[in-house]
Amino acid sequence: MVTVAIIGKTNVGKTTLFNAATLLNAEISTYPFTTREPNVGTAYVCDACVCGELGVEDNPLNSTCIDGWRYAPVRILDVPGLIKDAWVGRGLGNRFLSVIGQADALIHVVDASGSIDADGKIAGPGSGNPVQDVMDIENEIEQWITEIVLHNRQLVLREEASTTTEEALAKTLSGIKARTPQVAQALRDSGLEETPFEGWSPEQTLKFSSVLLPLIKPTLIIANKMDLHAAEENIELLMEYYSHGLVAACSAEAELVLRRAERMGLLRYTPGQEKFRMAEDAELTPEQQRALHYVEERVMSKWMRTGIQQALNTLVFKLLKVNMVYPVAEESTYSDNHKNVLPDVHLMPEGATPLDLARDVHTRLAENYILAIDAVTGMRLPKDYTLRHRDVIKIMTQGRRRAR
Repeated sequence: MVTVAIIGKTNVGKTTLFNAATLLNAEISTYPFTTREPNVGTAYVCDACVCGELGVEDNPLNSTCIDGWRYAPVRILDVPGLIKDAWVGRGLGNRFLSVIGQADALIHVVDASGSIDADGKIAGPGSGNPVQDVMDIENEIEQWITEIVLHNRQLVLREEASTTTEEALAKTLSGIKARTPQVAQALRDSGLEETPFEGWSPEQTLKFSSVLLPLIKPTLIIANKMDLHAAEENIELLMEYYSHGLVAACSAEAELVLRRAERMGLLRYTPGQEKFRMAEDAELTPEQQRALHYVEERVMSKWMRTGIQQALNTLVFKLLKVNMVYPVAEESTYSDNHKNVLPDVHLMPEGATPLDLARDVHTRLAENYILAIDAVTGMRLPKDYTLRHRDVIKIMTQGRRRAR
């Protein structure tokens, strides 16, 4: 399953975003290190379901379809807040950073209103520096990767004796999901491709780490608390600073309000949509009325959406370049062997083949793989066919030639 880690300083709204995305009740507080262990939950990414264009009524099993939108699960980690010098153990330090190594991508939450100081403590709106906050957290992770390389220097040198530098480094950094092609690109882009590893200085190692980080951990900056007046100017500054990446304007608190109200039956709201609609028989308290009025005025009317669902979609589909693929057993009905129509959707990485899809469904399916068929066109697909977003694929196997 795709794994996304939520990172940032304390008090920027990470846990609120986590709660909004998962509807779990992780503790929310203004005290530093409220989250002392990573919260783990399931969030969803969504795109238009193929059921509409195929003209069928689906009944999903591993995902859900709401108003023609297919929501597929991803694993999400709420990493406790990082502070300056976390990489040397300040705060709760390396224990938190190691969690980041499990992630395929990062959501970096920043308080766009500038309401926290350099140590993540509550301050007056506009007094903080969100751009510096981004730089601080990036530096902590880069320093952490640098320390891993320096600490394993002799191991890299031993591996390098029988292989290439990029392969030796990739093996050392495999625990944080670094792969050889990414390491090779980082060596080229940092100008260290022709520099013997044995002679790397700490400064050169840090340069390599800073180039490697966005390659192994694609990151989306979430400018949170966009409903506060001080946020608008800072969002522009963040976009200017982070011009090489993506910045999303969001309100985690507004999303949490809407999702909780929808769960209580007070309104109808589909995550990611531009509007919410009050339930006809809803009886709201004055406090609930004020909260929803605030969300409408300060978020939906101004920004169109809360931004949370779009951020997740952008991270997974645009930055990670993951594709939604639907495996079926019967191409005529787009169903599995139990007559469930479009039962599953799998999130497949860029470059994945039908054989990779078979392996993702079940190892036995991959072991008995013969060929794949495009269930929509009926065309046989070559073994090295590259899966595309929203493909509907039938896998043929040997023996009873079944598919799942």
